[in-house]
Amino acid sequence: MSLFGNLSGLFTEFQSMQSNQLAGPLMNEMSQHGIDGVDGLVDRFAQTGFGEHVASWIGNGQNLPLDQDSIQRVLGQPVLQGLADKYGLDTSQVSATLAQHLPGIIDHLTPGGQTPNGQTPADVQG
Repeated sequence: MSLFGNLSGLFTEFQSMQSNQLAGPLMNEMSQHGIDGVDGLVDRFAQTGFGEHVASWIGNGQNLPLDQDSIQRVLGQPVLQGLADKYGLDTSQVSATLAQHLPGIIDHLTPGGQTPNGQTPADVQG
């Protein structure tokens, strides 16, 4: 298989992963860059002005969308580059895929409408 075929296959694999499958690689990469767990991710969203978005993902209502530029702002280049390197992609492909799946990832990681440390949507809205 050609190099293009391999890269295309990795991108397809990354894009086709379900939200619960992306959670592990994302959380691992974030922890390597000082964002610890779901609560750290939620705090990062709140600190960068996206508390309302992440609160909608934790809660039971409709999830607010987030674009790939916002994902880049929240997660930062090191996290995105680490995932890009792992899957043989560029950071824009990673951020676009995360923009699509991150609401589902947070939903998956916050059963019962709260983070592992007990933060609720009302706690993180900014």
